This record gives sequence, C-alpha cells and structure tokens, in this order.
Amino acid sequence: MDAKTIKLKIKRQDKPESKPYWQEFEVPYKPLSNVIACLMEIQRTPLTADGKQINPVTWDANCLEEVCGSCTMLINGKVRQSCTALVDQIKQPIVLEPMSKFPVVRDLQVDRSRIFKDLKKAKAWIPIDGTHDIGEGPVMSDSLRAKRYVLSECMTCGCCLEACPQYTKDNGFMGAAIFSQVRLFNLHPTGEMTQEERLETIMGKGGIADCGNAQACVESCPKNIPLTESIADMGRQTSWQLLKNLLLK
Repeated sequence: MDAKTIKLKIKRQDKPESKPYWQEFEVPYKPLSNVIACLMEIQRTPLTADGKQINPVTWDANCLEEVCGSCTMLINGKVRQSCTALVDQIKQPIVLEPMSKFPVVRDLQVDRSRIFKDLKKAKAWIPIDGTHDIGEGPVMSDSLRAKRYVLSECMTCGCCLEACPQYTKDNGFMGAAIFSQVRLFNLHPTGEMTQEERLETIMGKGGIADCGNAQACVESCPKNIPLTESIADMGRQTSWQLLKNLLLK
C-alpha cells in the first residue's frame, strides 16, 4: 500500500437515465480510514487523480456503525457496508460501484424502496388490535426471545438481495430479507394471529418457491442472520399452509 495516498476507482452516474462512467481518485492516507472517510475527502476536495475539477461523488450513509444499512455498495466487487470497510484491509485501487439489483439514483446511491414495498406486501409488522392498553401481554420464553432477536437485527441493507442470483431488477422475487422478516413476525405471540396472511403472500408470485437455495444471502449478510434457516422454516410453514388450504376446500 502506498503510505501517502489511497487510490480509488469509482463508477459514477449523473442521473437515473444517464450512462455510467468511471473516475479515478487519490486521497491522503490516514491510518484506520474507512471507505466513507475516503468519500468524504473527495467531497471536501472534488478533484480526480489527474487534477480535474468534478462534482462531488454522492453516496448514502447515516449511522456509520453498521446499524442503519444505508451505505451498502460494491467494494472490489463484493457487496458490503462501506462504513466498516477499512482501507488497510482492502486491495488498492479500491473499486466502488453502486448495487446492481436496484435502480441508481446518482453515483453510489440506489433506490431500495422495492425492499420496503415487499415488507409492506408481506405485512411485516405486529398489528395493534386494541389489546395494548389492557395489561401485560404474553410472556416469551428466553429461547424464543433469543431466536427473534437475531432475526430482528436485519437492517434492510440489501446485501443478501444483491448477492442472490434469483433477485434481479426485472423480476418480482422477494428474497431472503423478506422471508426472514415473515419468520420474525410469525414467531411473535400477537403476530402469530395473522401468520396465515403473511404465508399466503410469500406463497404467491415472487415468493418462497422461487428461491434457488444458492445460499449466497447468508454468506453476504453483515449481521450474520441465519437466512437459510429462515428460508427452510418458511418452506415448511408454507407447505403446511398449502396442505391446510387443500383440506379446507
């Protein structure tokens, strides 16, 4: 590694409908810098490596501690959070690209609204039915609480969807993040009352049956959520729901 500078190659796009292009940058080296720090340095001094004045590179970021999920991008071809990508651990030049499975807004920013639309479609929430003010609710066991906590760490970053070969810009596949959230809310004592609605959703178009079991999702998840376990569990639950539907006809 050059002790004086950090070299970056960034894929840029001025507008959603415009063609992408590449630009190269060099920023001063600082120990323990992450990719976000490099982007902020470019923002402060928007010059390419050859000294050309340009508009600053845009990207999404918020918490800077791998909790919000907004700074997801491709770094040297691998989808990950840029806030925890330390330059001392990354081969240079550091190649930055926007996620390929979501529409580009500008530069490294993408529109992840599809994820949230699918969460709404799958009813990934606990309905308030008027019982919240009549006293204590059901008590969860420690084992159930621990299982749900792991699933609740999902930050809708999109890493699992970007890595999934079944998930594309043009299809309606929901992906592992949605299936895991259905599992999370079906495990809740109140959410269990509406579990059939969630199961019916993921049994439809773009649902669990379209999963090819590539297991790329669990490999790419920055929170180590057991996504393949969730997919397997949802497969069992939807199979029972299908059998139940047939028996009740």
